[in-house]
Amino acid sequence: MKSFEEIYKQHYEYVYKYLRGLTADEHLAEDLVSETFLRAMKSLNKFRGDCELRVWLCQIGKNCYLSYVKQQNRFTDDEISEEIVANESSIEILLADKEAALNVHRALHKLKEPYREIFSLRVFGELSFREIGELFQKSDHWACVSYHRAKEMIRKNLITRGEEHENKL
Repeated sequence: MKSFEEIYKQHYEYVYKYLRGLTADEHLAEDLVSETFLRAMKSLNKFRGDCELRVWLCQIGKNCYLSYVKQQNRFTDDEISEEIVANESSIEILLADKEAALNVHRALHKLKEPYREIFSLRVFGELSFREIGELFQKSDHWACVSYHRAKEMIRKNLITRGEEHENKL
């Protein structure tokens, strides 16, 4: 197995992108990446190799994030279990525009689990459907279908939000 320094260098950016998408906060994402790699270092001997190392690191990162959210008492346990999802092509274009990106993130955070997380893993974490399926212990087809359902939910939310905005003007 590679040295931990090599693992860190190889996977840092990937884990950061995933957590940045999950948190929508670059400073929090940096803190969580540090915590993720600290936990990974402590339990590297427990890694069984059932999935890719970066998928395992993202699972640790997700657990770090959920622990953080619980500590902040920002959500009830029911709301924590409802986290992340959206559209790969047109939504990625919207993410380039800050105001549009904020609307996409708002729509994303209204989604229930597993859609919110699947969307974040696909768009922000750049995971394949196979890798997402592994994370959820499901098939890649399940991940693909769930992702596309999430995109459609976000599109509908953005359309509704746009109609509400026009009515306010």
